[in-house]
This record gives sequence, C-alpha cells and structure tokens, in this order.
Amino acid sequence: MSRNHRSLDDPDTLRQFVQRLREGVYITSASGEILDLNEAALELLGFASLEQARRVRITELFTRPADRQRELELLDREGVARSYELEVRRPDGEVRTLLDTCYTERDPETGDTLMHGILVDVTERKQLERQLRDASVRDALTGCFNRHHLEEVRTRVEADDRRWGAVVVDLDQLKRYNDEFGHAAGDAALVAMARFLSRHSRAGDAVVRMGGDEFVLLLPDIERGEAASLVDRIEAARHELAPLSFAHGWAVREAEENLQATIDRADRDLLARRARHPVPVAPERLPR
Repeated sequence: MSRNHRSLDDPDTLRQFVQRLREGVYITSASGEILDLNEAALELLGFASLEQARRVRITELFTRPADRQRELELLDREGVARSYELEVRRPDGEVRTLLDTCYTERDPETGDTLMHGILVDVTERKQLERQLRDASVRDALTGCFNRHHLEEVRTRVEADDRRWGAVVVDLDQLKRYNDEFGHAAGDAALVAMARFLSRHSRAGDAVVRMGGDEFVLLLPDIERGEAASLVDRIEAARHELAPLSFAHGWAVREAEENLQATIDRADRDLLARRARHPVPVAPERLPR
C-alpha cells in the first residue's frame, strides 16, 4: 500500500473514500446549482448520471421549498447544519426523507459561496416512526382515532384558543348485538359506524372511538351554523347505516370553554335526544 493511502490528505485516497461511501456527498452553489455528487448521492436523488443531475437545481427536489430557506438561514447563523431533516421528490416521483449535514465554503477563485454536505437516507426509519405513531393513536378495530389522539388534539386546539365543535355518537344496543349475533357481528357494526362518520364529516375532522359503542366527531375551526348543517347531514343519512341505529348530540365551544366541557355538553344533548327517541326494542342483524 502506498504511504499516501494512509492519509486523508492524499487526494486519490480521499476521492476513492468519498465515492465508496454509502452516504450521499454533494457540492452545490448557494442558489442550488448541483456541482458534484458521489455515486450514493446520485442514487439517493434518483439521477442516472451527474450530467442529468446538473440539469436541475437541488431546490427543485424539495417537497417543502421553505426547508431550503430555513437551512440557509441556519448556515448563515451557525456556519453548519447538522442532521437537518428534509424531504425530496426524485425525478421518478419517489419521496425520500434525508438528513443533511453541511457547511458553507467560499470559493477562493470566484468568491462564490458553496455548500458541501452529506446526505443520510432515513426514509424507512420515518415510515416506521409513522407506523408506530399511528398504532398509538388509532383504534385497532375501526382504524379511527383513539383517546390518545383526543388528548393531542385537546392540547393543540386549546393552546391556539381555536373554535371547535363536537358530535357525540352512541351506537344503539351494541351489547345485545354481540349477545344475539356474536362479537364478529358487533365488530362489523362498529366498523360500519366509524366509516359512516368518516364519510359524512369534513376532511379535517377527526372520528374518535372513545371505547365500547361511543364515538366523538371532533370539528376544528367550525362555526355553529356550519356544525348544525353537518349534524343535519348525518341525521338525514342515517338510513345508510340500516339496520343499525344510533343516538347523537352536539355542541360548539362557548366562551373560553375547554374541549372536554364541549364534549360533555354534546353528551348531555345526546341523552336528551335519546329520552325523546327511545332505542329500538331489538337489534337487526347487518346483511352479510
């Protein structure tokens, strides 16, 4: 082995080292022009060659363009960005999550500011984190949210002092349904209820299974009139759930009321409605 190969100061040794790394190494201009990539960076970013890569700016790959600006501000402030998380969309459409560690370097010949960095692919780790988080806030049977998510929402909306509404829904006679037709039929009834509420809610609303036969539909950023219209739509569509039946009550935040107080008022509204409209005498089996 050549003595020069024992030192990273040797240009040939350093060049081979960079090319053999599994992490992506890059050099770009501050404006995003791609100047050089090692083989791993080409693969991470989805380019067949450096020539292809140089036809685009690195900023065009960012799924959230503001991330680049925040990274530049960090570099300007601290001189280095360490494990900065960003998301890129490759030319083939695949989205990957990367950790970028980089610093700025001044080109002594041109005075241009360059960015030297290394990219680590953490896509699989982020997917696993999302799966684990979903498992912690999702009801395993119905796929809708659970009480843990409700607590997250409560913390967020109360901190922002936002308006919200809540619809409390009880599926009628779930115990008798389980006793008469079996737990598989009872599970199917719960799934049908969750899907019904999802179908008749807004895109940003959250269907939460509180346990047993009780669901809460959380309505963020909603006024009373809009909430009333949504509840009317749910009531008008209850035939879609037949032969299942349910009771519901609703409320919209008043004054500085917390989220639990709104849900409690919706629950009292449900009890009042159920008193006026008794539960059917016997459950009917869902069609297979």
